[in-house]
Amino acid sequence: IYKALNTRVSQATLEIDGIADAVLDAFVLSLANAAYRFDAYKSKKTDSKLSSLTLISSQDLSDRLAFILAVHQGQNVARDLANQPANICYPEYMAEQALALAAQYPDLLTVTVLDHAQMTELGMHTFLAVSKGSEREGRLITLEYSGKSDGSQPVVLVGKGVTFDTGGISIKPAANMDEMKFDMAGAASVMGVMRALCESRLPINVVGALACAENMPSGRATRPGDVVTSMSGQTVEILNTDAEGRLVLCDTLTYIQKFNPAAVIDIATLTGACIVALGKVVAGLFSPDDELAAELQSAGQVLHDRVWRMPVWEDYQELLDSPVADMGNIGGPYGGAITAACFLARFTKDYRWAHLDIAGVSHVSGASKGATGRPVPLLMQFLRQRAQG
Repeated sequence: IYKALNTRVSQATLEIDGIADAVLDAFVLSLANAAYRFDAYKSKKTDSKLSSLTLISSQDLSDRLAFILAVHQGQNVARDLANQPANICYPEYMAEQALALAAQYPDLLTVTVLDHAQMTELGMHTFLAVSKGSEREGRLITLEYSGKSDGSQPVVLVGKGVTFDTGGISIKPAANMDEMKFDMAGAASVMGVMRALCESRLPINVVGALACAENMPSGRATRPGDVVTSMSGQTVEILNTDAEGRLVLCDTLTYIQKFNPAAVIDIATLTGACIVALGKVVAGLFSPDDELAAELQSAGQVLHDRVWRMPVWEDYQELLDSPVADMGNIGGPYGGAITAACFLARFTKDYRWAHLDIAGVSHVSGASKGATGRPVPLLMQFLRQRAQG
């Protein structure tokens, strides 16, 4: 509807009473998202004719629409970040954006940035195994959103932020490598959620953790066969340096225990295997916690940002066995999305946890390539449901 209107008029009014209540929020969000453009680097900007769209209803929908607008703004933040080229968006840039967001909302947000030296001191050697090959140092960024003053446990969102992924020494083929700028879409979505929380002022405490690194081949880069010790003390044989997302995430998942989380959700463009399994329609959901998984599934239905639950069973853990370390970082040719989740599960025993593999839904490919901003809607609806009790 928006695209049709946008070619004809500058202002429009739409009556929405006839839209079923169950799909109204998703409809309005889709309508708002249709206006998105990313033309920051085009010398000739996209001409958008429609400047104003008014929605009319016999009901008072002001609170619902305000929430949807906040989600939309957060989704735009996620899309803008993920669409940035990697020569602009690198780990330090992500830290700068987090600090700028906190400066906008000083009453709600607190930001902490860990650099290479600080992560070394903490023993985060799996994270550093990814970042040390690049001229750009890694950054672990946390954003603490204080929506309640009662000291209640926060929900922690952990985003994979590999700002460019060459594969490292296990280098990727050249074809479509340009799309590896989207490998930080998980971190971008967490940043988008933090912006949407500040706009909506949901009464809930949330911590966003962005695990930001650039995976590059160099004389300092990690080699296949290297063994590193994680912050948790578990050792990892790195069999493939292109299985890097789980390495930055596992140390981050250990670090965030300090926040005493009520629940932890990590969001990552983790595996091509998930795209093979589920295509580009739904994200993969992995969790040993039935209740938490059900919360996420129901939230995804509301704003049409859906997930499909996959197994993360102990039966698969033996595929990660290594003869020289506690585990390898890959599990062989079968069930790659599952073994990646099983790897992360080894670092999440002390809290309730779910993993979202968004490799298939984070962006579209080809001539019209671009970030989708998913799963910002899913996560915001999940948090709204929690805030409402």
